[in-house]
Amino acid sequence: MRIANPIYDVVFKFMMEDNRVAKAFLSAIIQEKVVKLDFASQEHTVRIPAKRGGRQKQPAEKREINFTVCRFDFSAKISTPDGGHKTVLIELQKAKLSSDIMRFRRYLGLHYQNADNACGEAGNRKARQIYCIFLLGYDIGIPDCPVIRVDTETKDVATNEDVNASNDFINSLHHRSWIVQTNQLRTRRRTALEKLLSIFDQEDRNKNHHILNVEEKDFPEEYRSIIRRLRMASESEQIQIEMEMEDDYLKELQDKEREIALREEIIEEQGKALEEKDKALGEKDKTLGEKDKALEEKDKALGEKDKTIEEQARELDELKKQLDKYKGTFPVV
Repeated sequence: MRIANPIYDVVFKFMMEDNRVAKAFLSAIIQEKVVKLDFASQEHTVRIPAKRGGRQKQPAEKREINFTVCRFDFSAKISTPDGGHKTVLIELQKAKLSSDIMRFRRYLGLHYQNADNACGEAGNRKARQIYCIFLLGYDIGIPDCPVIRVDTETKDVATNEDVNASNDFINSLHHRSWIVQTNQLRTRRRTALEKLLSIFDQEDRNKNHHILNVEEKDFPEEYRSIIRRLRMASESEQIQIEMEMEDDYLKELQDKEREIALREEIIEEQGKALEEKDKALGEKDKTLGEKDKALEEKDKALGEKDKTIEEQARELDELKKQLDKYKGTFPVV
């Protein structure tokens, strides 16, 4: 079966716009049952001029579109083990470049500041717990681990024992995270979740990278609606065009990152050269200072010598005067 490649933001957004699919996907990652989901995407748009000579036949001015990069927010109602429910905020972000980490921090900070991220009646409103999901197209340095869960750990400091209690204070100020390293999903099919996330395995892609070849039977029954949604995306001409635009956009980002890295390397080398030059000038100044000090000592010694010579000359003149005086007291024979 041919499905659109969800590594592309436009395809992933199309996939997650289906509420049933989104609930299944998020439930699989957080390992909790999402029973109700309100979706709101945060988007920014970049206009990219289409390149001439592409596969599409339309003129470039008609192919120019708004390329949208999305962040996803969900207000989710989740079943709890005691048969009740809780409402959490699920923040999902995708990134292909490691430079996006500062964007993650800024966006998470906005959620904590937003007074609307609360639930309950007036006068008894509680801050929603935040769940963060990061789909990364690069590795973070933890090998052999496609999916990582980062959870809150509460311990009694005196005994080091776990404090197993649900606490609004802790939940309001700490968040749970799931990190998916898509590059490490290759050949990893140990769990139902890893089987689902194999849709991000780029080993299955076609030559143009836009299409993956998968077998629907390889996926658990509860996730096959996701596969069918991606098949729909593969049949959309508009999504195909937008994937090409995303390729162009990503290439521009990568080119800019390489240019920035090169400039930083040049600046670093120039900084080292200037540091070495300053060090050499410092040594030279030190040598000149020592030389100036030696000349000063020499001038001082010469001054003392000149003073001694002058005193000796004066003494000699006095002696000559005394000698001439004495000579005048004796008769000439």
